[in-house]
Amino acid sequence: MKRTLTLWAGICLLAVLTSASLLAQSNCEEGNSPINSAQPQGFTSQEIIQKTSAKETIFRQARNNYIYTQDVTVQTLEGNTVDGEFRQVWEITYDEKGGRIENVTFAPQNTLTRIGMTREDFSDIRNRLPFVLTTDDLPIYDVLYVGRQHVDEIDTYVFDMAPKHIEKGKRYFQGRIWVDDHDLQIVKTCGKSVPDVSQANSKKKNVTENLSPKFVTYREQIDGLYWFPTYTRADDVLHFVGSDVHIREIIKYTNYKRFVFGATHKIILKGEVPPDDKKEEKPPEKKQ
Repeated sequence: MKRTLTLWAGICLLAVLTSASLLAQSNCEEGNSPINSAQPQGFTSQEIIQKTSAKETIFRQARNNYIYTQDVTVQTLEGNTVDGEFRQVWEITYDEKGGRIENVTFAPQNTLTRIGMTREDFSDIRNRLPFVLTTDDLPIYDVLYVGRQHVDEIDTYVFDMAPKHIEKGKRYFQGRIWVDDHDLQIVKTCGKSVPDVSQANSKKKNVTENLSPKFVTYREQIDGLYWFPTYTRADDVLHFVGSDVHIREIIKYTNYKRFVFGATHKIILKGEVPPDDKKEEKPPEKKQ
């Protein structure tokens, strides 16, 4: 979220990153049982996160074979009153080469006045709020095993994550993930996109701040194989220079449907075949 303010005597505020463990303790424990910090049985925590990242790599490929609806709402609040709102509904489809297409089907007038949506916000909506931890991503992060926890009706392994290094112009997830102990896929994430950035413009004598709220994303098993993000919520106060802004963000992902590029193009988890892909077995022929 962006806000531009006049500089006070040339002051430029740089955001300080909050640790992943502290982020995880803030409003992310709804529906969770107490954490059992005992080490996992049968696998080491390192083996679990490696297996999870391998599954997540295949899931990211598979998700690019699904069309779906993404409903985005961003609001600012004064007390309990909404005083500005950005709303867009996208139909996510693909072209013949597999390129992502975002068709906006609903977009009322944007009434946000105290903040502005940035390209980083839209990138977060596409890539970091529905966070996927692939094998390629894993070396970028420090990953700490926290323990086991019952989340709603699911038994999970819990890990805290933070980027090892932050490169200029790149953004990362920082927070906590919950991994289903059977499917070894992420079922819940809670954290924020980092880094927050403040940039001074000496010619215009202002500072542009790009801050992100803490969020929680839930996944559901859609087709018996994959855990898809279905709901993201953020309810946070962004601390801009000179004032605070209470922001609420809700993203809903619905109507997942598999989209096949050609008659034979399918992506499945190794060793598993969706029911509609199983060939009907023919009965053995009777011998005369």
